[in-house]
Amino acid sequence: MRGREVRGLRVRRRPGRHVTFVIGLVITLALVATAAVSLVYTPRDPLEMSISSRLQGPTPAHPLGTDQFGRDLLSRVMRGAITSILVGVIAVGIGMLVGVAFGMLSGYFGGWLDEGFMRLVDAIQGFPAILSALLLAAVFRPTLTISMIAIGVAFLPVFARLTRASFLEFRDRDFVVAARALGAGDGAVIGRHIMPNTLPPLIVQATISFPVAILAEAGLSYLGLGTQPPNPSWGLMLREAQAFLSLNPWYAIFPGGAIAVTVLGLNLLGDGLRDLLDPKTVA
Repeated sequence: MRGREVRGLRVRRRPGRHVTFVIGLVITLALVATAAVSLVYTPRDPLEMSISSRLQGPTPAHPLGTDQFGRDLLSRVMRGAITSILVGVIAVGIGMLVGVAFGMLSGYFGGWLDEGFMRLVDAIQGFPAILSALLLAAVFRPTLTISMIAIGVAFLPVFARLTRASFLEFRDRDFVVAARALGAGDGAVIGRHIMPNTLPPLIVQATISFPVAILAEAGLSYLGLGTQPPNPSWGLMLREAQAFLSLNPWYAIFPGGAIAVTVLGLNLLGDGLRDLLDPKTVA
């Protein structure tokens, strides 16, 4: 009976049979495919203006309609996918790399180093992404780069605390103590024994943080602190559409829908990965 339960657990935990994971993966792959295609092809130039075609609804020539300058919304939504992926990868990458370094040093060595890094993390946590972007924009002009740095800094505390907690849990385990007894140095202990056990929760956290980064960029672009015109961004498109909702509601529906579907897909993917990578969770 026990063997059947174990085999059943393994079957239920197969990625292909995890509905949440599969749906999230399909949506995420669709986003990546859209961004990849838009690098080489869009139905029209996303920056091409046509005053005679401004604020049109969906038509055969413009399947998603046009904006206030007559630019094709389908082309701009497709190109905006690149911005979303770029923000997610770079912002989460910044937060993950710096946060993991802080958490690794704090959790492994402890002492004054742990105290110093954690107080620094507490200070960083007091500055949300919007406030950080405002501070950076006061020194530099608002750009997509500034927004990515601000979002990445906002992610730093969660990765630092997660890594620190894992290192505190594993640094005194028997297999780590045995590795030290056999002469393994700090680098070998961290790289070969502790970090591999820390990666699964970090991967899940990175996947969950990705849609948060996309929402944060959309919000910053809406406030004028992210992507600047005329470059396509879903958040910037929502900001521009606000003044024309009564004339062409499709102008806001399509970029807003793109944000909603993308965030839903990435959240489902993160939940699925959490279930598949956590041995205590039954998918």
